[in-house]
Amino acid sequence: MSEWLVLTLAMAAACGVVLIVTVLRHRRTSPDYDASETPDVIEYMTMMIGVVYAIVLGLAIAGVWEARSVAQDHVHAEAQALHEVSERARVYPTDVRERIRTDVHTYVSHVVTTEWDTMAERGELTDRGAQLLARVRHDVTDYQPKSDFEAQTYQPLVDAVAAAADARNSRGDSAGATMPGVVWFGLITGGLVTVGMIFALQIRRTPRELILAGLFSALIAFLLFLIWDFDAPYSRGIAATPEPFRSLFDNLGG
Repeated sequence: MSEWLVLTLAMAAACGVVLIVTVLRHRRTSPDYDASETPDVIEYMTMMIGVVYAIVLGLAIAGVWEARSVAQDHVHAEAQALHEVSERARVYPTDVRERIRTDVHTYVSHVVTTEWDTMAERGELTDRGAQLLARVRHDVTDYQPKSDFEAQTYQPLVDAVAAAADARNSRGDSAGATMPGVVWFGLITGGLVTVGMIFALQIRRTPRELILAGLFSALIAFLLFLIWDFDAPYSRGIAATPEPFRSLFDNLGG
């Protein structure tokens, strides 16, 4: 099911529930009921609940967006480190240089064409990717420099491979959902309470009030959907992409 269809259905359902409950509540109210007066304490509580929930929503949106940005930073750091390995290997003999570059390219191709889909679907890395990166590490660390120039390049290459491995581990750690279940419980409960306070204000069945109530409930549904959409940095919505790999390496496929 398309994410836009999910969003549309969620917003429509939120509006529909609020409007139906309002209409049914109005029909069950006695004709002589005075809805023009609302106790001050209810107005104050409604205002405070709305403010607190708005702060919580803002923090949740900022949190998942920051997690998405950090996930993209991990991808960029990994791609850049591997690119440095491929470029710095130029000082090595031809056979060693080509072996390192071939293994780096094989690993990057696997990340872009296979491992990325695995992260999106299951929120985890692949064993094959770990094996390919280990091969790159062995290519670099097992070579014995034969000149001072090669010796000066050896340690930066080792450090670049270590940086790539660290970025890969961080990418794996951020592949799953970032919001704990208890936070989702609070967000959904808070949304229900906030929308429910509409009825505590003795809303009447005038077109203006019904439209405002429907729009308010749809806004709450949209913001919750936005948090859910950003909650998986590598799969849903505006997700982190493997574009840094594609921009630094050619002919990756996929």
